[in-house]
Amino acid sequence: MIKVDGLVKAFGDNVVIKGVDAVFEPGKTNLIIGRSGSGKTVFLKSVLGLYEINEGEISFDDRSISGMNKKERNLLRQELGMVFQGGALFDSLTVAENVMFPLHMFSSMSEEEKLERANFCLNRVNLVNANDRFPAEISGGMQKRVAIARAIAMKPKYLFCDEPNSGLDPETSIVIDNLIREITQEYNITTVVNTHDMNTVLEIGDNVLFLKDGLKAWQGSRDEILNSDNQDIVDYVFRSSLFKKVKDALRKGN
Repeated sequence: MIKVDGLVKAFGDNVVIKGVDAVFEPGKTNLIIGRSGSGKTVFLKSVLGLYEINEGEISFDDRSISGMNKKERNLLRQELGMVFQGGALFDSLTVAENVMFPLHMFSSMSEEEKLERANFCLNRVNLVNANDRFPAEISGGMQKRVAIARAIAMKPKYLFCDEPNSGLDPETSIVIDNLIREITQEYNITTVVNTHDMNTVLEIGDNVLFLKDGLKAWQGSRDEILNSDNQDIVDYVFRSSLFKKVKDALRKGN
């Protein structure tokens, strides 16, 4: 579990995150959503430890980041998996080599064990016969699956995904969403996803944090959005006529 208490992050006089509280639970897909400029990317990077926060507390299973020394922070980082927006694969490495990269960095496995682990992770994301191919030789959806395989190679307790569906077609986006949810539940990972994809919200939003102007405007499940009286979250999720029709249909079905 990740717990955030009163997080404040400012850049000079510009206060971007203004005292946000949140809880992200294991085995659930925890989503961060909000309009451009709402602070969701800064919030995610603050939780990851990429930004030093000005005020507040961030705890990973009751371990406070602020109380950690450099060695303890480095050990915590080994428990984190990260799927970057663009995949961030190394173009000069094969698919298998990309997945083994964190194992080379942080594990004491033999080369045989590393390859076995890479093969397991690639099979888990339904990628076969792609080990020796380079990122440029596979599709965008396959690249995202390689990125997920690499992120789980070290058996992380916490998985962070930054816009995992960016640049993907709707059908492939659904595949990635389902894969993230399956892995989260299967390994009981605390997964945090930064997204602007409303399909993702309605499909896998076990716990949704909605930020507005650096503040927590709403938090709840995808099912609770349907009956929420918070107009901000309703307008944001169902802002298009298509989603409004979906909302009305879902409400009628309840």
